[in-house]
Amino acid sequence: MKMTPKNLLLSSLIAFTSVAYSQAQDQQTQSKEATYTRVVNERAAKIAATLGISDSQILARVQEAIAKQYQDLNAIHDNRKEALAKLTDASQKEVIETEASAKLAALHSSYLTTLARDLTSQQIEQVKDGMTYGVLPITYKGYQAMLPNLTNEQKQQILTYLTEARERAMDEGSSERKHATFGKYKGRINNYLSAAGIDMKKASKEWEERIAREKEAAKSGK
Repeated sequence: MKMTPKNLLLSSLIAFTSVAYSQAQDQQTQSKEATYTRVVNERAAKIAATLGISDSQILARVQEAIAKQYQDLNAIHDNRKEALAKLTDASQKEVIETEASAKLAALHSSYLTTLARDLTSQQIEQVKDGMTYGVLPITYKGYQAMLPNLTNEQKQQILTYLTEARERAMDEGSSERKHATFGKYKGRINNYLSAAGIDMKKASKEWEERIAREKEAAKSGK
């Protein structure tokens, strides 16, 4: 078919629009990636700053390792989501989930090995808490404050549950998923304590009342 000037103009406009759209998409993707890189670098710097590292080279290496871990975790979770979104055979869902879990487990192990080259076990604990918003120590302290008569065995079991939750939460791709992981383990802890004869609803209510009384007493003391 002979191309008229009108058809040529239309074809050119379509081609230009297509290229412009593609460039806009690329720019948007690059912008998101740049923003994410900046965010994870800031997170990593914030965590590394709490470790008391005086050697600038070690500090930079640790910060880079933490930032890279966030990026690698994000890549695994994004690939998993993409694979699930394209899934046409429901029977393959378990395969995708299993592969992602295996990659996360391998990455987790490799990450801790990398950190251990520069950090003490205590510093690694701090990194783990930093990556999980300090939920473990905050929650553990909360249980002890709420239940001052816990036995040593019960305290240890609570800590064991929270430690396992932290290991899993470290590998999640969002703050919501991290907190949800701890939420599941808090449920296990509450079930464990309830089975030991502790009325968790009553204990929680009494704790809230104690906190309110302490706040009121602090105000009165001013």
